[in-house]
Amino acid sequence: MDNIISLAKRRGFIFPNSSIYGGFSSVYDYGPLGVELKNNIKKEWWRSIVQMREDVVGVDSAILMSPKVWEASGHLTAGFADSLVECKRCHERFRADKTREEGGVKGEDKCPACGGELTESKKFNLMMKTHVGPVEDESSESYLRAETAQGIFMNYQNILDTARVKIPFGIAQIGKAFRNEITPGNFIYRMREFEQMELEYFIKPQDAEKTFEYWKSERMQWYLDLGVKKENLRFREHEKSELAHYARRAVDIEYNFPFGWREIEGIHDRGDWDLSNHAKHSGKNLKYEDYYPYVIETSAGADRSLLVFLLDALESIEGGRRAERGSSHAERDTREKELVLKLHKKLSPIKAAVLPLVKNKPEIVNKAKEVFNILKPHFIVQYDEQGSIGRRYRRQDEIGTPLCVTIDFDSIEDNSVTLRDRDTMKQERVKISELVKHIQN
Repeated sequence: MDNIISLAKRRGFIFPNSSIYGGFSSVYDYGPLGVELKNNIKKEWWRSIVQMREDVVGVDSAILMSPKVWEASGHLTAGFADSLVECKRCHERFRADKTREEGGVKGEDKCPACGGELTESKKFNLMMKTHVGPVEDESSESYLRAETAQGIFMNYQNILDTARVKIPFGIAQIGKAFRNEITPGNFIYRMREFEQMELEYFIKPQDAEKTFEYWKSERMQWYLDLGVKKENLRFREHEKSELAHYARRAVDIEYNFPFGWREIEGIHDRGDWDLSNHAKHSGKNLKYEDYYPYVIETSAGADRSLLVFLLDALESIEGGRRAERGSSHAERDTREKELVLKLHKKLSPIKAAVLPLVKNKPEIVNKAKEVFNILKPHFIVQYDEQGSIGRRYRRQDEIGTPLCVTIDFDSIEDNSVTLRDRDTMKQERVKISELVKHIQN
């Protein structure tokens, strides 16, 4: 985790929010590389869930909704609350239902910070409250959404009326959600502002079990296809006692983080909880033909997925070896360790780096900029002429760039470049005229 947090800030993936004012607890900003990586993760999720399927459509619902939505969904009751205890001495607050390793005090009666006595546990609602309108009173109270799912349910009838869908069908959404977490932490794993990638799949009640198993398999395969190591992933079935208020069944996909196995995605059988409750509270008929559809939900965190992909891709390699093998132009690196981010090529923020061998030869620099201009309409590429060629290779390895394109003296004569692969360190000469197609392949 220390390596990832350091790399994330040093290379411009993730920055602490409001850092010039000392930061803002458990809120983070994405830098130039982080935003590209996160966009690629969301693009691959959307491609898998929506683009490649005929039975799923997308929406983008508002963050602010009528408070009646959250009353009907159960989010304003004890069903969406954590158990909170407070130290009577230092007034630190902790989750009562989580162990110390998870940021709580389960099974303890003393404060882990100062040894003081803890209060009795009480329920703490996680909804973030705000006001809509010029007067801040009870009539103007509203909430930032705690999940994107309710925005999907609000548009269920709109989709039936406009998209010509038939059961089984799904509605997908990517968007921000907000929870007033008692014990956020572990970098971007648990934050108060985060981004979800959610699918609500509407089915006949009798198809719930087989559809649940189908989406379990599909969602696990998505992580494997994008390079996450199989041994770092597992399913965990929820016990009846830990099911959310809306769930008939729940299974987590967990990842083996440095701080232990933790959830990165949930697959839930929500039954007809949402549609039947919204029908009851709104007075609208939300039945499909003569029944309420059951819903199988897949809910993944874009931020947690990003952390998984970073952790799983990071390798520490003996210094000197890569720079030496990576290019006939590279000098020996005497540092003990080199960090290499072996991200899946679909996820890598920068697809190719364009590197002139030297920067004091105008003909090489001009040729390199010509190559850069050829590539940038097709890929996110980076031009880098600062420092020795070996150091530039190492920089690109550390941010996960799959390919480096080196322009050297021979390039002036033969209009070819050297293409270096991050993972194999194999080099090949490629004609500039064929470079775009070669990289695409």
